[in-house]
Amino acid sequence: MRKREPAVYILASRRNGTLYTGVTSDLSRRVWEHKTDAVPGFTKKHGVHLLVYYEWHTTMDSAISREKQIKKWNRAWKLQLIEDYNADWRDLYEELM
Repeated sequence: MRKREPAVYILASRRNGTLYTGVTSDLSRRVWEHKTDAVPGFTKKHGVHLLVYYEWHTTMDSAISREKQIKKWNRAWKLQLIEDYNADWRDLYEELM
């Protein structure tokens, strides 16, 4: 398991489904919170539990900047980012363990 490190991530409800982009300093813990609906909010309401994309950053500032950049993108660009990184839309959570 990776130690705590800033990351940007995208969750999906299913292939080409609802997307959620987030940033965290502890990706495995944060994704687990989404998967178990531990925190009420968008991902719980829309069933967004599959980790389909993530990228590590050296600083939280760079991770936050990248998250803001991705959030401004149109949906097609986000889908292409996921397809380029994870063409099968596998749940990447197990890679973190």
